[in-house]
Amino acid sequence: MAGKIWLVATPIGNLGDMSARALEVLNGADLIAAEDTRNTVKLLTHFGIRKPLTSYHEYNKIDKAYELTRLAAEGKNIAVVTDAGMPAVSDPGEALVRIAYETGTEVTIVPGACACVSALAISGLPTRRFAFEAFLPADKKERAEVLEELKRETRTIILYEAPHRLLKTLKELAETLGGDRHISLVRELTKIHEEVYRTTLGEAVLRYGAPGGQDLIRGEYVLVLEGRSADEVKAEKEAGWADMSPAEHVAYYEAQGMDRKEAMRAAAKDRGVSRRDIYNALLGTDR
Repeated sequence: MAGKIWLVATPIGNLGDMSARALEVLNGADLIAAEDTRNTVKLLTHFGIRKPLTSYHEYNKIDKAYELTRLAAEGKNIAVVTDAGMPAVSDPGEALVRIAYETGTEVTIVPGACACVSALAISGLPTRRFAFEAFLPADKKERAEVLEELKRETRTIILYEAPHRLLKTLKELAETLGGDRHISLVRELTKIHEEVYRTTLGEAVLRYGAPGGQDLIRGEYVLVLEGRSADEVKAEKEAGWADMSPAEHVAYYEAQGMDRKEAMRAAAKDRGVSRRDIYNALLGTDR
């Protein structure tokens, strides 16, 4: 009988958050694949679990994924853990899950802590719609492209950042999104020094960039940013429509595959007029 790949969430700080089911699965696993075996040994030792360990990380994620799925096909149950939180979320486990499905290996999950969702919940910013970007790309060109995309994002934005890069990232965000954009800087979640610092990007840059400000930066950060306001997006669109004639506006939607009637309806809605107004304007251009 084939085994399974078990994605097991582990605490992001407080070990008391380890679930009874997670402990049961780790105790019953034939092998535990860990992002960093040194960190996982500490976790397992704390709970008195002794199981074979193997490393599964960014630099071996493809070859090792095929090895783990082969072991599962032979009947082994493989538990996969990351250093903290949910495997496969901003984590090489993503590749393992994809390859498991490609090879017909069953994947199941033991849910638990996840830093991005926990930070969102405690941020005080809108939670209904959000965009999780994890760490910004290191490549300069790709990073600029992502920042430009975030500039237009209306959903709440969640980013991860390491302490030594925090100030640089805050400056880039302030330059791109504007210094008045609200942000919650969440650090040390579930730990003794847990902190949620609610401010604006501009104020955050001033705080951490001031003399002694770097001394305030400790631990890994989750940055939760408010998205661009719907009113601002609407105003920008309306300004853009104003530069178009009704005929150009309808043609814009027709170029996207709409028929004439749908395009007229969409243009009328954008401009806050009736479809008959658009129809009459088009009659004038068609004569």
